[in-house]
Amino acid sequence: MRKRGNSKEWRPEHAAANGILNRRVFLEGALVAAAAGAGSTAAGAEPLPVPSWMKQPGAGFSAYGQPSPFESKVVRSIAPAPNPATQGIGTARTPLQLLNGTITPNGLHFDRSHSGTPNIDPDQHRLLIHGLVKQPLVFTLEALSRYPMQSRITFIECAGNSGALNTAQAQPGNAQAIHGLLSCAEWTGVRLATLLEEAGVEPSAKWVVAEGADAAAMSRSVPLAKCMDDALVCLYQNGERVRPSNGYPIRLLLPGFEGNMNVKWLRRLKLTEGPVMAKDETSKYTVLLPDGKAWQFVFPMEVKSIITHPSPGLALRGAGFYEIAGLAWSGQGRIRQVEVSADGGNSWAPAVLQEPVLSKALTRFRAPWQWSGGPAILQSRATDDTGRVQPTRAQFVAERGLRGQYHYNAISSWRIDEKGEASNAFA
Repeated sequence: MRKRGNSKEWRPEHAAANGILNRRVFLEGALVAAAAGAGSTAAGAEPLPVPSWMKQPGAGFSAYGQPSPFESKVVRSIAPAPNPATQGIGTARTPLQLLNGTITPNGLHFDRSHSGTPNIDPDQHRLLIHGLVKQPLVFTLEALSRYPMQSRITFIECAGNSGALNTAQAQPGNAQAIHGLLSCAEWTGVRLATLLEEAGVEPSAKWVVAEGADAAAMSRSVPLAKCMDDALVCLYQNGERVRPSNGYPIRLLLPGFEGNMNVKWLRRLKLTEGPVMAKDETSKYTVLLPDGKAWQFVFPMEVKSIITHPSPGLALRGAGFYEIAGLAWSGQGRIRQVEVSADGGNSWAPAVLQEPVLSKALTRFRAPWQWSGGPAILQSRATDDTGRVQPTRAQFVAERGLRGQYHYNAISSWRIDEKGEASNAFA
């Protein structure tokens, strides 16, 4: 904000067209509200009224804390698969537009299931490591709990997230419906490398086949190099035991890799010379290309960002100052920069990255915006520390076409109309 002479009047400094302000606005602190004239009202002489909840004692304790009943709409959206062959196939999506920060509460973490959530007795569950090892090993939960543990904050994103944008025409949907197969948590467990080293890896081993204990025995082939790098065998999620829908009592964590590879309900790790071409890495999770060929074994999730506010369902209430906020991430490393646009990508300005900015974790970005009350197209564009830049939709379609449904990471757009309502758009 710039001061006019000796006056206390402040005017915004624009950084891009259609009302995007310089991010230094956020460094001005209290000046923002005065300049924006948004939300607050002048305090009168009358004291605040005493509401009913201050006139009697509140509720007692509960064994497990629950959200306020006024937040009852902050829930996952359930989308069962059409005409499923068995129960439990489908998704539960995170309400990204109703959350803030970067950590997803356990009860709102997205869920993708191929055969429902098994009810596993932890005392009977076992983890087997076998195949090309010198000493096959079987672990109980109690045995695993004796190993040194590490914690890591990282996102998990379904490879099919944002797949609704792989269409010729923009479809209706909010951030949850389109991008809600994405969550971020603090995961705690044992380094997989520690367990593999104890088993003794044979020189011919190059892959590890991870199998879950669900009815589908969901399996994926993982490069041994990843398993020896930053993979965890997780027992805890945000401080408590992993939730059943997210893999209780054990799940595999492969930071930055597509969600399906982070095998839930982990029961078996087999070391092999090559990938086993399991059902879930041949019939699914391949990237179809315009020429009829497909990319297979595309593991890291590409650099990406989305705006969560404003977004569909969160209408703007009149012209004035607003904060554009969203999430950025990359399976290759840290987010280095996020830029925002209010004119469909014709002009861009850098957003503020909220600390901490962690590798392979969600990063919250924020940008000040002075909405004029007229039409706008909001976009965000992320760059990671490897130099990879989120592509435009035109660039993405030119390379991959619209036949696939996995690894969509093109810049997405929200169209804002004169009423302040947002909708999905292709720009």
